[in-house]
Amino acid sequence: MRAGRLLASLPKASFRTLTPGRSVTSLGPLAAAFNAKPNGLSNGLAQWGQEKTGLFGIEELSTSEGFYHMKAKCIENASALVREACSDQRTRNVAVIFDDLSDELCRVADLAEFVRLAHPEQAMQEAATDACIAISGLVEELNTHLGIYTALKNSVEKGDLRPETEVDKHVAKLFLQDFQQCGIHLPELGRRQVVELNDQALRLGQSFSARCHAARAVKADFLPPQIRSFFPLERDGSVVVSGQHIDSPDDLAREAAYKIYYSRDGEQEHLLREMLTSRHQLAKLCGYKTFGHRALTNSLAQTPENTELFLKGLADQLSSRVAGDHEHMQQMKKRVNPMAGPLAMWDVPYFSAQARATMFQLDLEKICEYFSLGVAMEGLNELFQSLYGVELVVEKPQAGELWSEDVFKLSVRSQSSGLLGFIYCDFFARASKPHQDCHFTIRGGRERADGSYQDPIVVLMLNLPSPGWRSPTLLSPSTLDNLFHEMGHAMHSMLGRTKYQHVTGTRCSTDFAEVPSTLMEYFAADPRVLARVNRHYKTGEKLPESTVQMLCATKKIFASTELQAQLFYSAVDQAFHSRDPLPEDTVAALQGVQSEYHTLPHPHGTAYHLRFSHLVGYGARYYSYLMARAVASAIWQHGFQQDPYCGSQGRKYWAECLAHGGGKPSHLLVSDYLGQAVTQPAALAGGLIQEVDAKRMEVERASARR
Repeated sequence: MRAGRLLASLPKASFRTLTPGRSVTSLGPLAAAFNAKPNGLSNGLAQWGQEKTGLFGIEELSTSEGFYHMKAKCIENASALVREACSDQRTRNVAVIFDDLSDELCRVADLAEFVRLAHPEQAMQEAATDACIAISGLVEELNTHLGIYTALKNSVEKGDLRPETEVDKHVAKLFLQDFQQCGIHLPELGRRQVVELNDQALRLGQSFSARCHAARAVKADFLPPQIRSFFPLERDGSVVVSGQHIDSPDDLAREAAYKIYYSRDGEQEHLLREMLTSRHQLAKLCGYKTFGHRALTNSLAQTPENTELFLKGLADQLSSRVAGDHEHMQQMKKRVNPMAGPLAMWDVPYFSAQARATMFQLDLEKICEYFSLGVAMEGLNELFQSLYGVELVVEKPQAGELWSEDVFKLSVRSQSSGLLGFIYCDFFARASKPHQDCHFTIRGGRERADGSYQDPIVVLMLNLPSPGWRSPTLLSPSTLDNLFHEMGHAMHSMLGRTKYQHVTGTRCSTDFAEVPSTLMEYFAADPRVLARVNRHYKTGEKLPESTVQMLCATKKIFASTELQAQLFYSAVDQAFHSRDPLPEDTVAALQGVQSEYHTLPHPHGTAYHLRFSHLVGYGARYYSYLMARAVASAIWQHGFQQDPYCGSQGRKYWAECLAHGGGKPSHLLVSDYLGQAVTQPAALAGGLIQEVDAKRMEVERASARR
């Protein structure tokens, strides 16, 4: 029972009548809240002499000492549940007891992980870190507990005390497979080897990741004189290359930066080979063909073989479409420099960005004024009301409930069933928080023993500039996309009404967890949605329809090239994790993948994969983004392309996809909703190709209207 599995994500007001159809042209409560400069006096920070609660309304967390009490109580309760699971006198099914155990651990570990990363006070960070370490240690003990493993194994193989539904059986099997992936079924020597190999892979992965973004220094005279000014010069006469220089207009500077930054690194190659070897040996020891086969258990793809069929199906159809993009880029390159050579890897990011910035001659700075954060939140609210009959409501937090004055608390309320859960919006940049956009589960939803429902609590973290006195936070097209994406994760958590918290909301396979968030990007790129989700923060005016059309088309420029890049990264990840035997030479393997999955040649002497940190965190699962996009594309075409505000389709999608969380196998969930034929690897690949063609035609139509 791995910590990451049992914990799912371990380092993972009164009801109001809804007002459907409210136009974002009127300033609603969400816009008023999110567009205002934060005020700690009224937004949940405790003031002198004021009675207060703790973080997230948890009384114990009014001070850092509360974590020590929560940790002790969690350990005590976990011990009691372990005894119950192993007892001959138990009266509950093992899966139910296990979910209680998972909930006990998650409610401390998930909360502590978030506080450790995001809380501004050192005492809170330290107490949360202590709780994380303690619960991780407890989980490691449980991973090797033969008593609870035997009780679970017997219940799965022979049936349990009480009648079981298909969901009960599925969740019990998930728990059992989590145990077996860690080798608990092996003899004692094998179990020790699994622990050693897992620790070894983790340490090697951490070392590899730490070096992935390190700058390279070379002597200045190594560079041609005409491009030395593009690089910072050190006192010792060296120049530092810290990235690809993708925004440089000089061909030679881009080429030099790419070749230096991605040059081979013997130490990094050694770390990668050793990490891959440890993972491969671990998987073999536990009874899997490769680490990829172990990682893809219970996934949407199911096996590396299915993943390969999907990736090859894309590659076979994509190259001719990418050729058109590259021809356009080559023409752009020749216009800048008539003597320029063929298009190369270092050219693609630069000319892609140039095309998006100049093709439709849009003034993006002015356009941002129509997309204030508050207006975007009102637009999302209108969308969720139309699709699901649910509303986002700004709640007044209790004193002490928040960790920063600029955090907002939203409740999610259903017209039919009332409160669904809470979303804490930590949207604004500050020095003490991680610089990444992400979704944290603080408490998972589940059915309680008394028949009530434990409503989920999540945090959405973005890094937007704070609103000022003169203007609210304004969103660029990319930050608007990010907001929609992360709200997709949040609503997956809110709308998942599962019996077990172990499979609530986003606690499902990685490749399906990204589907609801990716689907929201389709709404963010649809002119009918953006036409309703824009309003100038000063004048209240709307963008002209033609501008909205061109803005949406801008997001779809060179779509096939963008898809090929993700295809290439996915294929590299599979080549390193799903082959038996492992590649002896990772650079040779990279070259082989590039020749098969990429249109441009591999630059001699470079080793891109030695900077690809996702090989550590997503080992064998990087394809998830592509497959999630393929499934989201199929769902969009099936349910929302005709009308993105269709309530009947929204409620069907909620009932058949979102409500299940991970309580139903992902491949069955998708095939039951879309139909078996649509979800075959070749069909999913074909759907993405159709989408690429549709995007190209949309760009051409928008270009013709200029």
